[in-house]
Amino acid sequence: MTSARDETAAARPEGHAAPNAQVGQPFTHLNTAGQARMVDVTEKQPTVRSATAAGFVFCGPRVVAALRDGTTPKGDVLAVARIAGIQGAKKCADLLPLAHVIGVHGAAVDLTIEDTGVRVAATIRTADRTGVEMEALTAVSIAALAVVDMVKGLDKSVSIGDIRLISKTGGKSGDWLRPAE
Repeated sequence: MTSARDETAAARPEGHAAPNAQVGQPFTHLNTAGQARMVDVTEKQPTVRSATAAGFVFCGPRVVAALRDGTTPKGDVLAVARIAGIQGAKKCADLLPLAHVIGVHGAAVDLTIEDTGVRVAATIRTADRTGVEMEALTAVSIAALAVVDMVKGLDKSVSIGDIRLISKTGGKSGDWLRPAE
């Protein structure tokens, strides 16, 4: 039985890799006609996996003061953002067309008020056939967007940045930790 990877490689003339692909490493999300497809993970065994991502919502002193005092007009910003982040992790496959629908078995979204804004971190866990890196990044992104939505009436200049994967565990590629910056 040939794999999709073998079929993709066989469809190209000898010595020709897919655009932007490493030699001998065809794109996994393209079929033999070069069309997008979802990778079939049916035969993979579920394993315990986790991923942690982080980001930052940059806020001015007025917003930071209101967050610390609990005087934001729309209510408890951090509680809303935390729930939004968890919901975002569970909706990842609805937002990213080639992401697999996986069980989000654990989700923790932490928000910390700092002098220049709100630090957002999310750890997502599963026991499934594929990882949860995109779910963790989505959780951070949606939580950060919720913070912006909750404080934009105080300051429209708030911005989101530095969203990145911090670590992942499990799966075929094993554990990974972002090097110290």
